[in-house]
Amino acid sequence: MARKQRKEITFPPAGSKRAGGGERSGLIVVATPIGNLADITLRALEALREVDLILCEDSRVTAKLARAHGITTPFFAYHEHNADRVRPALIERLKHGESMALVSDAGTPLVSDPGYKLVRACHVAGIPVTVAPGPSAVLGALVVAGLPTDRFFFAGFPPPTRAGRRAALAGLAAVPGTLVFFESPRRLGESLADMADVLGDRPAAVVRELTKLFEEVRRGGLAELAAGYGAAEPPKGEIVVVVGGRDAAAEAPAADTLDRHLEAALKRLSVRDATAEVAAALGVPRRQVYERALALSGRGKANEDG
Repeated sequence: MARKQRKEITFPPAGSKRAGGGERSGLIVVATPIGNLADITLRALEALREVDLILCEDSRVTAKLARAHGITTPFFAYHEHNADRVRPALIERLKHGESMALVSDAGTPLVSDPGYKLVRACHVAGIPVTVAPGPSAVLGALVVAGLPTDRFFFAGFPPPTRAGRRAALAGLAAVPGTLVFFESPRRLGESLADMADVLGDRPAAVVRELTKLFEEVRRGGLAELAAGYGAAEPPKGEIVVVVGGRDAAAEAPAADTLDRHLEAALKRLSVRDATAEVAAALGVPRRQVYERALALSGRGKANEDG
């Protein structure tokens, strides 16, 4: 059987828009609307009209945006399935003075997509990279959730399996800031239930269809939200889950809980290693755990006597 030949990469012809005073050569990362097509900046529109080529995830999605705003710049699909293969050719064109815009289907590129590899390759090659900031589902959900915004951690999509998801959540339990997740509508109920079980019944918000006609924000404790979404049909649309961060005062374990964990760990580990293990597991400051571990091991008493 003859080997199937790899399809040749075909780019739009090299452009010359820069000669007319448009965007400088190099790569510009452009944020695009997450729903409402009016949510685009004047600078983003200028960049998309003036660059030589628009790199997009799905040309059908970008074509809709282009038609709405009278953008005629050619575009080329750049996504996780072809990125490794086409990136060298794109870098060569950029080295020769072309300008390109990188967009995602919605929101800010590089947030939960592989576009950072192109940016990294540009930096290595000495190609200028700039950004036209704008819409972001992460920031949009964060500001409407009604939870603290001074510190937050974006965790992307949780693993699809229950075991993987619970392990990932356990690793985030001690983060001292608001947590932001993307989630599939069909996994939302079980994901919220795992969050309630692993993280505790923290305040949270489920933000759906941001900036669109049926935008919805539901707030409550994780257990309440898990029960509500678990009993209903999966919702439609894009989902962002925002979860309150660890409250050290409210979630401090009882003294007997700390002692129980330490006593078990000290049977296997040194004071230092037992401290590290228990502090991570319970989300308790290491100094507090270490002082208690010294007392339980008898070293604290020995130091006092001696």
